[in-house]
Amino acid sequence: MVISKTRIKKSENKKMKSSDDIMYADARYKTAEGVKESLVRYMMQVVGRDPKFADKNDWYKAVSYLLRGYLSHNYLKSARNEVKDDYKRMYYLSMEYLPGKNLRKFIIDADMESNLNQALEEFKISIDDLEEFEPEPALGNGGLGRLASCFFDSIATHGYPGHAYGIRYEYGLFRQSIENGEQKEYPENWLTHGYPFEFERSELVYPISFGGEVVKFINNDGKEQRQWEPAERLKAVAFDIPVSGYKTESATSMRLWSARADSDFNLDSFNTGNYIDAVKEKTNSESLSKVLYPEDSTLAGQVLRFKQEYFSVSASVQDIIRRFLRTHSDFNELPEEVSIHLNDTHPTLAIVELIRILVDEHGLHMNDAWRIAQGVFSYTNHTLMAEAMETWPISVFEELLPRHLDIIYYINQDFMDRVKVRFPGDLEKLSQMSLIDDADRRVRMAFLCIVSSHHINGVSELHSQLMKDSIFNNFYQMFPERFTNVTNGITPRRWVRQANPKLAGLITKTIGSDNWVTNLDLLTGLNNYSSKKSFTKELLKIKSQNKERLANYIKEIWDIDVDTNSMFDIQVKRIHEYKRQLLNVLHIITRYNRIKSGQDLTKRTIVIAGKAAPAYKQAKLIIRLINDIAVLINNNEEVNNKLKVVYIPDYNVSKAQIIIPAADLSEQISLAGLEASGTGNMKFSMNGALTIGTMDGANVEIANCVGEDNIFIFGLRTPEVADRKNDYDPRYYYDKNSELREVIDMIGSGYFNPENPERYQDIVNSLLNEDKYMLLADYESYVQAQEKVDACFENQSEWANKSVINIANMGFFSSDNSVANYAKNIWNLKKTKK
Repeated sequence: MVISKTRIKKSENKKMKSSDDIMYADARYKTAEGVKESLVRYMMQVVGRDPKFADKNDWYKAVSYLLRGYLSHNYLKSARNEVKDDYKRMYYLSMEYLPGKNLRKFIIDADMESNLNQALEEFKISIDDLEEFEPEPALGNGGLGRLASCFFDSIATHGYPGHAYGIRYEYGLFRQSIENGEQKEYPENWLTHGYPFEFERSELVYPISFGGEVVKFINNDGKEQRQWEPAERLKAVAFDIPVSGYKTESATSMRLWSARADSDFNLDSFNTGNYIDAVKEKTNSESLSKVLYPEDSTLAGQVLRFKQEYFSVSASVQDIIRRFLRTHSDFNELPEEVSIHLNDTHPTLAIVELIRILVDEHGLHMNDAWRIAQGVFSYTNHTLMAEAMETWPISVFEELLPRHLDIIYYINQDFMDRVKVRFPGDLEKLSQMSLIDDADRRVRMAFLCIVSSHHINGVSELHSQLMKDSIFNNFYQMFPERFTNVTNGITPRRWVRQANPKLAGLITKTIGSDNWVTNLDLLTGLNNYSSKKSFTKELLKIKSQNKERLANYIKEIWDIDVDTNSMFDIQVKRIHEYKRQLLNVLHIITRYNRIKSGQDLTKRTIVIAGKAAPAYKQAKLIIRLINDIAVLINNNEEVNNKLKVVYIPDYNVSKAQIIIPAADLSEQISLAGLEASGTGNMKFSMNGALTIGTMDGANVEIANCVGEDNIFIFGLRTPEVADRKNDYDPRYYYDKNSELREVIDMIGSGYFNPENPERYQDIVNSLLNEDKYMLLADYESYVQAQEKVDACFENQSEWANKSVINIANMGFFSSDNSVANYAKNIWNLKKTKK
């Protein structure tokens, strides 16, 4: 079937233009009295409580609903403008978002902070009182999800027509508790009391199918056609969470999908006494949106993850097509009107789902659907690690998505024919580049992304170059024009304006305006103040106050007193061997030994935080080791006035907003060539911490921006890592360095855990027999760099000077710049009119 190339005229869309008079930001929110009147109205009419008897939780709800109403105006106005002026839209598909708490962000973005505080004063309530009642949306785990949330803050702030899609995880990843030094996982019940900022879109329900078979038949035109007849069906229900722009009427949303059974309750089973079977379908279906990253050490867990990925993208693609068909009818126009961006390989199935819908439901020829998909999709790669490159067994496709496997085979055959032309006679290239790994019978999802996307980007200059030079070199040779770089960025609204308001105030006072909040390049004006004592004195005072706040938090959770005059040395990120928290541990023990031997070292408080995957035994063992070391050091009177070690449990955005502004030193110590970018490194530097790190990921670009004199670089460089991999012998470094040998022997002997001396033997064996991430090779250089850190910190004037230079030169790492790059060079978006 050929669809005629027609466009719905704007004049035919009068319903979308009606009622424009209601699309305004309510003037009552512009004064304290107006805010108070609105707040009382929401308390009485929405929360249903008398303001005289309302408690803090009631006021949290009233303020939240007031903000939701305010944001609705902006979101609806932005959406109407997009449709009315026929803007191209970008749809961002990600399995993770990590927005953090939204209450204060929405208040700041609405420029309502002062008026709301005044309005609340009469009721003896403050914004601080309300934040404790707000749950933190458990929609992501780490950098991937936080990056997506930073991007959408920038998209909303600068008025780009972009929309986010994901899953409404009921329990998120997990809530981490540290019990007897060990990580324990508990459900993260963030939706227990509801979430006032979300809108359920009960009218937006899409069917999701699995299993069954593909039936072949001859259609009326005499051509073979295939039809999928699924065996299992469920539904995806939409929930929207608004994303506000900073002091602007622009807004967008995250559309999150919740799984529902096609039939909630089987009355026949119930009436015959089969009570479990009566709700079995509901239970099985709704498991798809229960948790982020189900434990995948079993086939059942892997299948659940696969079904989650398809569930998310199928609902999203159906919704994208619905939006497109509201104003257009020719699918050849889809690449002109729609950009779909894949945040890593998790949403890869969106490519195949779009082709399936175009072919099976709208009658396009496979060649046309394949061409359209290549014009629509773009892909960001987030890892160079082969073990993290997502693949799925063909058997899982055969069982759950047989029609999609048909389409993948078609794409692969078409692509292999092109490879034969580009590399004639090179059979090895055919094997290396095939979307199907014949040896393991798996589908290579990253390869499918590359051949289906008009642009593929890495997330730092080093990462993007390594993509072209190593893992995707064959594809780069074939499609050099598709590969590009977009260095990650973070939003200064969340990570300075909100997390560090006193620093934000100092910057505004010094620069003369707060325009830097949306144009971070203006921070370069601070370079002129790096040696001005009045400025650096105030900067150090703010740092001290932030350290006091973190010290109070540590006292609250662990009853440990830490010295705010000590250096706050912080490493917070997902616990993984390649992140090398264990290298940090080796330095901690070295430091302990030196203090015990009588050396007078700079006082340090070393803070570590992060979650380990529940099935990742080695990472969980590292957490246990850190906590065992902390107990010994913090209770040892010989050293605890010079060294404290603190593990902060259940790291999330809210805790990051306390920890990051307090940091003096930022630990970014992964092995060179493994960290694609990192964004924690940017957050710390933007808040004035100095970095100790390898030349890895965005550390390279940070060093270029701030100057290598203002960052502490150590360790092997990427080419050196590659050169040593084949003949690397960790025992050489163990034998050569007596201080390192002593540290490892202490871990292996049970020095930190005499009740169970064998506990950490796996860690020692891993270091001495493999050391996959070359900790021992980098140890000596790392310790030497830490000595330079000590010397610099003792000279607070020099330290403050470097801190100012770091803050002043972070403009490049604003997510505003990243999004502008994507919009211009990949998505082809224009800003909407405000």
